[in-house]
Amino acid sequence: LLKSMNRKHSRVGTFLGPPSGNLVGCVIRHKWREDSGSLSYWKGTVLEQIAALPALYLIKYDAADCVYGIELHKDERVQDLEIVSDASGKPVEHMFENGDGSKDKWKGLVLAKAPVMHPCFYITYEKDPVLYMYQLMDDYRSGDLCLLLSSRVNKHPYTYMEPGEVAESLLGQLVEHSNSEDGSKRLGQVIYQVEAKPSVYFIKFQDDYHIYVYDLVKA
Repeated sequence: LLKSMNRKHSRVGTFLGPPSGNLVGCVIRHKWREDSGSLSYWKGTVLEQIAALPALYLIKYDAADCVYGIELHKDERVQDLEIVSDASGKPVEHMFENGDGSKDKWKGLVLAKAPVMHPCFYITYEKDPVLYMYQLMDDYRSGDLCLLLSSRVNKHPYTYMEPGEVAESLLGQLVEHSNSEDGSKRLGQVIYQVEAKPSVYFIKFQDDYHIYVYDLVKA
């Protein structure tokens, strides 16, 4: 089912690196050895790690419509397991249902896995460059989320700051945001650089408790 925009949006204010060994959101590939000895090759996306049985992962394979439950690190039939990539740094299109029942597609950028709530990802959107958190793999499994090719999104869809060259690291630096409509200015500080997308930073403005996400590459 599609989710309510107002009900599901969670804005967060603190960020740590993703936990090591967390496969949720990763694209994987491996060989599968049948009891007969024959080998087949599989590629898919890890949707969830089952809390009651941590060795068990839910996986949506590219060549199948159903979701499989496999103990990736214990099942001897899984061979040459390889992590191809994860969702971090990927542009996406996210489907939301509004209060009146209408549906909207929001283009966004997956930033990183949440450090404590392992099924969740940090994400931001073109329409609202605030930091959000979602269980994206649930939406991917239900068809409400799809990965986009880079050619289908703007080169720098999150650039709202004044153009300027990016230093090697902007962490800790003060920045000023100018509103082109009313000329007002806001002072903020760069608090985090996104590892999967080094040109993207988190900004905390002095007059706002939300965390904003900006691409600081020169437009």
